[in-house]
Amino acid sequence: MTTPPHTAGEGAELLPVATAARTRAALRTLVRPDRGLALTGIGVLVAATVVGLLVQPLLGRIVDIVADGRPAGDLTLPVVLLIAVAAVQGVTTTLGLTRVARLGETVLARLREQFVERALNLPADRLERAGSGDLTARVTGDVARVTEAVRSALPEMARSVLAIGLTLGALALLDVRFLLAALLAVPVQLLTARWYVRRAVTLYADQRVANGAQQQQLLETIGGAVTVRGHRLEERHTERGADRSRKAVDLTMRSVNLVLGFYGRLHIAEYIGLAAVLIAGFWLVRDGAVSIGTATAAALYFHSLFGPVNAALVLLDDAQSAAAGLARLAGVTDLAEQPEPKPGEPEPAGKPEAGKPEAAGRPEPGRPEPAGKPEAGKATPGKAAPASVPRQRVASPEAAVSVHAVSHAYGPGRPVLHEVSLTLAPGEHVALVGASGAGKSTLARIVAGVQQPTAGTVTGPTAATVTAPAGPGGPSVVLVTQEVHVFTGTLADDLRLARPDATDDDLRAALATVDALDWAAALPDGLATVVGEGGHRLDAARAQQLALARLVLADPALAVLDEATAEAGSAGARALERSAEAALTGRTALVVAHRLTQAVAADRVVVLEAGRVVESGPHEMLRDADGPYAALWRAWSGSRAAPHP
Repeated sequence: MTTPPHTAGEGAELLPVATAARTRAALRTLVRPDRGLALTGIGVLVAATVVGLLVQPLLGRIVDIVADGRPAGDLTLPVVLLIAVAAVQGVTTTLGLTRVARLGETVLARLREQFVERALNLPADRLERAGSGDLTARVTGDVARVTEAVRSALPEMARSVLAIGLTLGALALLDVRFLLAALLAVPVQLLTARWYVRRAVTLYADQRVANGAQQQQLLETIGGAVTVRGHRLEERHTERGADRSRKAVDLTMRSVNLVLGFYGRLHIAEYIGLAAVLIAGFWLVRDGAVSIGTATAAALYFHSLFGPVNAALVLLDDAQSAAAGLARLAGVTDLAEQPEPKPGEPEPAGKPEAGKPEAAGRPEPGRPEPAGKPEAGKATPGKAAPASVPRQRVASPEAAVSVHAVSHAYGPGRPVLHEVSLTLAPGEHVALVGASGAGKSTLARIVAGVQQPTAGTVTGPTAATVTAPAGPGGPSVVLVTQEVHVFTGTLADDLRLARPDATDDDLRAALATVDALDWAAALPDGLATVVGEGGHRLDAARAQQLALARLVLADPALAVLDEATAEAGSAGARALERSAEAALTGRTALVVAHRLTQAVAADRVVVLEAGRVVESGPHEMLRDADGPYAALWRAWSGSRAAPHP
């Protein structure tokens, strides 16, 4: 269960935060696989603490020997024992902390892996409403808080709790009255802890939210700097950033004041407890109930509690901060695991009734049958034949896609698609065209399965109940957008993200398919060249070819290209379009066309206007129909009518 999402201002809806109960459940789930490691680590630390408790009685024994005026030789045994205790305690403490640290790192690695996996599966529209700043704050700040707590707070907390319990038991063995005197500090410490926790939980949660909102504002301002300057919005955005920064600073100062008050109250508790133990020791020694050495041991025991008690209570600061961060991480994982049902829909979109998948490949009413595609590997007139692919695909009947009455909105009153119906036959290439904001990218993401529609159904390779033949271990559908990412690492590693078992020959064949082998082979180290951040820089066209090569390696039944050639610029546009066409050979494909040359090459063109399908048919038919597509074609081809040198 998660709490309602916060609002960061300006309409941004931040990602949800898990409740305390859900956070505890998530923590138990993370630790459960390593219970044996946890028990052995705690057991060794218990042994180390018990051995360490022998120090105070041995020091008390030395005090008694000196007070009684005994020979110096009597000091030999307690001194030797002190050395032995120090050695044994050091070894056992090291072993115990090593086990606990290994437990913490294992749990931390599991948390990171789960968070990254779930974050990648977040609903696209939900992430867009929250903005990237909130997710960035969780990936960086919250993960860092939890990491710090696991690496430093967890081992120290384990030691402190064991030391407190066993030391109080040792005080009782000396004389129960020493224990009662020491317990006078407990009420002050408990009240201090309660006072702190009640304020820290909400304060740290608010601080995390404020930091997320601040990062979101900074990312929006920096990312849109050109637009901000163009519209003279610098002052407004600066003020927004300053407001969110002031809120974050105010919350930080409140947390500092909270910690200062926390420490002040702890010092009072220490004074009360130590004074009580010393007074009890004075009365017991005067009455002959205990020796001076025993009273000394009791005082040393209580003094040794300063560190563990303060550490345990101070670690509440790290624990509360880490708990707030863990709640935000668990909120993301819950959102990815349990998407909210759509109003009025008993079943998620894309899942037909069990055993009754919708028919795919039937022509839509009023549109002609799709034109046939040329055989794989054969060139169409006027076009170069594509290079051979690693695994030649033949479109399967199961690679059909059917979109029925799909509607979508990015919030109340913001409809993007209106009851769109569309069918892609096996192996058919369909181009989506239309003005900016017509809903092309939204429809493409829905067909690709990365975004669920508000209403309607999608069946085909993206549906959970339909399996289309893909390459071994590969996905049924791959989406390639204009915003591709070159991952840091070797070119070969980047390509193998699509197919980890691919050989170097497979990689070269995929690059050859998209006409990228020449420049890849010319890199300083070929496939071993480091690309991405800090490595060899790839321009936009080459980055897109790299993405298309990954598509070839993944070998999906359905490929969705969302303006995947838009970033190439005019010079490399035609070459990149040829690369895309080669990568799509033998697959069902939906292409959001940035240039109408892509529509010409497609089997069918679908025109969207204001979220509705207004035309559908082959390029020649729509061009001669004097409709919306014809107007787009005239405008586009007219702008290119001037002869080029």
